[in-house]
Amino acid sequence: MSERGAHWAELGENTFVAGIWLLYGIERLLGRRLFRCCLYPVVLAYWLGRPDVRAQSRQYLDRLQAATGALGRPARRRDTFFHLLTFADTLLDKLLAVAGRYPLQRVRTLGAEPILAAIRAGQGGVIVTAHVGCLELCRALAERTETLKLTVLVHTRHAEQFNRVLRRLNPDTALTLLEVSELGPATAVMLAERVEAGEYVVIAGDRVPVGSGQTVTVPFLGHDAAFPVGPYLLASLFKCPLYLLGCLHDGEGYALHFELLAGRVVLPRQQRQQALAAQASCYAGRLGALLAASPYDWFNFFPFWEQKALPHAVRST
Repeated sequence: MSERGAHWAELGENTFVAGIWLLYGIERLLGRRLFRCCLYPVVLAYWLGRPDVRAQSRQYLDRLQAATGALGRPARRRDTFFHLLTFADTLLDKLLAVAGRYPLQRVRTLGAEPILAAIRAGQGGVIVTAHVGCLELCRALAERTETLKLTVLVHTRHAEQFNRVLRRLNPDTALTLLEVSELGPATAVMLAERVEAGEYVVIAGDRVPVGSGQTVTVPFLGHDAAFPVGPYLLASLFKCPLYLLGCLHDGEGYALHFELLAGRVVLPRQQRQQALAAQASCYAGRLGALLAASPYDWFNFFPFWEQKALPHAVRST
């Protein structure tokens, strides 16, 4: 993980099914307050034993502070511990959300009117998100609409394992994880059919693809970073709206932030790369604004700005 330029997918997955069930079982047995008492020493041991994770957290917090002043002061070493603690605590909320045990009165939605209107009209779309907060609380929106169906594209072979966990926690979940190391024609056709049927495809816009997916390099928190173009290609291919979704801590609960990025993504043949870079730049700017409001909610603990650039990556000018 400390190797400069390492791809995030090469770092391995520390979250596995046995650990997920242990996390969930402790909360059910002891309650949230005692769960946090148990969590504190575990996170402390991990924090002490992983200087690479501390370094990546610190780099992010330093750059966020320099670009936005979100912390109100220079980042400190203990801020990286709180960053990890927030992540661990959020993992539990993800499980509770899927199981239907998270109190939805603690979730509020902001800017959801355009997507709610589209859902009522039976119009599907693409949602670009990021590794922030507890996105599984989209279930709160599903409770309001009763028709929202989500297919979440993930770049990990643990997707089917986690799908089994989701089905055990909630057999009626409207959330499906789909592992896509590479997005081939058959998968694209299947996703297009789902969007045509009024469903939504959710894809993260803040990690470089595992396979040969194209990237663009745009400024993010004051430094150039590689971003995938998959969300914008899909929205263009499906001829559907593109929405941004972020879920951030908000007091004792969370806030779901929605924003219509484009009613239609157009990629002119002669200016295709410039259009993709413009879309990614808009996304990076909006993501930075969300993180400025909740600095500890970004969960990319790897060398984000040093990801290996792909041979055909495009740099924004």
